[in-house]
Amino acid sequence: MAVVALIDLLNGPTLGFLSLLTLGPTFASVSGSVRRTALVGVVALALSLPLAAYNHLLGRTQNYVTLTTIIAITGASMLASHLRIGRERELANVRLVAEAAQRVLLRPVPRQAGNMRVALSYTSAAAEAQIGGDLYEVATTPQGVRLLIGDVQGKGLDAVETAAWVLGAFREAVYDKDELPAVADQMETSIVRHLTGEKFVTAILAEVRDDDTISLLNWGHPSPLILRGDGTVHSAEPPEEAVPLGLTSFGHTRPKPYQVPFADGDQILFYTDGVIEARDGRGAFYPLGERMCLLQCEDPQAGLEVLRADLLHHVGGPLDDDAAMLLLRR
Repeated sequence: MAVVALIDLLNGPTLGFLSLLTLGPTFASVSGSVRRTALVGVVALALSLPLAAYNHLLGRTQNYVTLTTIIAITGASMLASHLRIGRERELANVRLVAEAAQRVLLRPVPRQAGNMRVALSYTSAAAEAQIGGDLYEVATTPQGVRLLIGDVQGKGLDAVETAAWVLGAFREAVYDKDELPAVADQMETSIVRHLTGEKFVTAILAEVRDDDTISLLNWGHPSPLILRGDGTVHSAEPPEEAVPLGLTSFGHTRPKPYQVPFADGDQILFYTDGVIEARDGRGAFYPLGERMCLLQCEDPQAGLEVLRADLLHHVGGPLDDDAAMLLLRR
């Protein structure tokens, strides 16, 4: 409004800019309260009177129209401010519910599990969302440290509901079954019972015992990468491809467990496809294997944060898909 008044004074009484004073209450309604918007409207009216006198418009119809316009737009802006504040409060309540659901569904992973240190990174594709279709869990059981990472087909609330079923099935079976395939069988049975249509979940189930190996079961999920103590990187590929969870009832074979070396000083990175399918502006995929060297930090969580920052820098903006990374250092 000060700029409008200055322009009006510099251009002289030949050109009238008084109607532009309505920009004041209009912009005030975007971020201010109803009271603040009303006060800005009063200031606009106060400015319009001396400017009208300067432009020789006092007592003329044009000035009455300008004053009426300022009053009307101030009233409309106050209503818009009131509605905006109501929506912001509603959104804040929804976010509180979403945060509570996230704490129940995706509980914080332990930073220490057995003789391993654990690090986690979760980046949602939507900046305002804190939960999605990616899932993870780490549990220390009598049989060893067991973990799950997965990616639900689809997005939105349906994906969150499916993720809840998968995590519930894992948490129920992980402590009761002695062998990893038995955990997988109970998960598959429970998931098939609740999944409808053609929904499926890619996932990896892993178990670390006292020997220098890690056992893996892979349901069509991107294979984890192992960073050896000497800096070399290996992909823990399964011996044969398998279908995702939820599709084995159609006659496909279930995945077979396999073991890969996992000695002291080694790190293994589990991730979802939102990481390796992230593209830069030229369409190039994120080269995760080449960037594994970024994990060579004393603190695994610090290394994973460096890797996440590099991923976001590669994309140059928000991700197109959720990206979860789970790092174990033995």
